[in-house]
Amino acid sequence: MEISLERVLAISNKPGLYKLVTQTRSGLVAESLTDGKRIAVSLRNNLSLLSEIAIYTLTEDLPLKEVFKKIRDKENGKLTAISHKSSKDDIEEYFFSVLPDYDEDRVYASDIKKVMRWYNILQENDLLHILDETSDEEE
Repeated sequence: MEISLERVLAISNKPGLYKLVTQTRSGLVAESLTDGKRIAVSLRNNLSLLSEIAIYTLTEDLPLKEVFKKIRDKENGKLTAISHKSSKDDIEEYFFSVLPDYDEDRVYASDIKKVMRWYNILQENDLLHILDETSDEEE
């Protein structure tokens, strides 16, 4: 099955990203993009589709997809130049170079770390091409 950003999930209290495999009566089955393991996820879990996440800027909320594209452009499609485990100052400086107008009062270092980690997971799994695909909703 071809994957799209609408099928990539972040699950609270679970590291990494997951691909939505199928929906069940009580939740869904998701597959880790990191190790390929499948897990059953209850609808009570806090789930976020990457396609629904946006980053606060000083002018608007920028969809995560667009932030990923900016990182991809900066890094020429490679992994981020610094690790998501770098110092808070280094992470904020890096993100400022990607998105100079991000709202520093509402976007925390922990958020930036997640964005960087998620971008790197997509890059490592050769999934950056999904950033260029348009969803049915966008057409």
